[in-house]
Amino acid sequence: MKKKYIFWPVVLSLFTGIILIGLLFLVYQNWNEDNISLENDVAKLVRTNKEEKETNLKTIIHEAQKSVVQIEAENESGQNIGSGFIFNEKGDIITNAHVVQDADSIFVKTSDARTYPAALVGIGENEDVAVLRVPQLVDRSTLPIDGDFEGEIGDDIIAVGSPLGFQNTVTIGIISGKNRNFTVEEGYDYQGLYQISAPITNGNSGGPLIHRQTGNIIAINSAGSKEGQIGFSLPLHEVIDLVNMWSDQADDQELNYNTELTTYEQVDEEQLKQDANYIVNYFFENLEMRDYLNAYTLLGSDLQNQKTYQDFRKEYVHVNDLSINNVETEMTSSHRVQITLNADHISRKDKQIRLTEHYKSTFVIGYENDQLKILEQERELLSTTEQELTVPEEQ
Repeated sequence: MKKKYIFWPVVLSLFTGIILIGLLFLVYQNWNEDNISLENDVAKLVRTNKEEKETNLKTIIHEAQKSVVQIEAENESGQNIGSGFIFNEKGDIITNAHVVQDADSIFVKTSDARTYPAALVGIGENEDVAVLRVPQLVDRSTLPIDGDFEGEIGDDIIAVGSPLGFQNTVTIGIISGKNRNFTVEEGYDYQGLYQISAPITNGNSGGPLIHRQTGNIIAINSAGSKEGQIGFSLPLHEVIDLVNMWSDQADDQELNYNTELTTYEQVDEEQLKQDANYIVNYFFENLEMRDYLNAYTLLGSDLQNQKTYQDFRKEYVHVNDLSINNVETEMTSSHRVQITLNADHISRKDKQIRLTEHYKSTFVIGYENDQLKILEQERELLSTTEQELTVPEEQ
């Protein structure tokens, strides 16, 4: 009787054990598959966030402006202004042939308003493309170049250049046509051009056309209507092999820079005022993009000796947004420009309090070693304003 009482619990325990072992075996069989599926979902999410960050419009424009240059080609007939962009680590610049054709001397002006002499590396006879080299721009950061890209009608694009001499101007549009072919009086045959809706005009020639989705340079802005409403861009895949060949050949050549950059004896005051305002605006743009190093490089040597980069960064790193107004510009002695403005530095005291610091800032812009720099900078805190937010802002 006692043995019969023990028998059934033992059987029940064995039966339960067998079921548990079977369940564990099934879980083990599907373990790797479940993990892989979960990991892929997470990886996909991370990639999506990264892509959104990399293709942020403001970021693309800011990085593009650092690699785009204004080109000033001079000969006996006068000066021709165009655009170009750095495309490799050698300091080589792509532009249009018609921008530098018959030039006795060529200068390029970078986004930080520095000016350098350039050598002509190669120029097309029928293709409207040329390559310049500037040793001072070696290892300068560039946007990715996509020489294989073939655009489609409707693709969003960004054009950057110096229309009418206004450096680093940005226009936005779409590819509105493909495979446009025509010949111009200067003798250049255009084949397979993109027609774009982004307005371009005199001075845009040679600047980059950027694919909005990827942030890659895909073409060279080459021609526009007189009204500036229609533009045409030369796809890089049409000329990239020629451009790379010229660049490689130049490594073994003695290049002619025609002239050395010297201090300007006669300064165009209106142009100096325009350049000075550009530098100050670019200074604040860098701060807003949190590119503190690029902003710091705009300062003259005296200011950099007075303040380290680390101390400079600490002054602005807490600022989330900036706005400037009441800008006043005047010439002073010794070819210098003084710019006075009001700047609002907006930050957060905590999640529910927005703090605005109202400054009066004064900049003195002038030449240092033949380059325009911020030679003096002063700012005075006028007041602060605190605003309670009804809905806390996202971090």
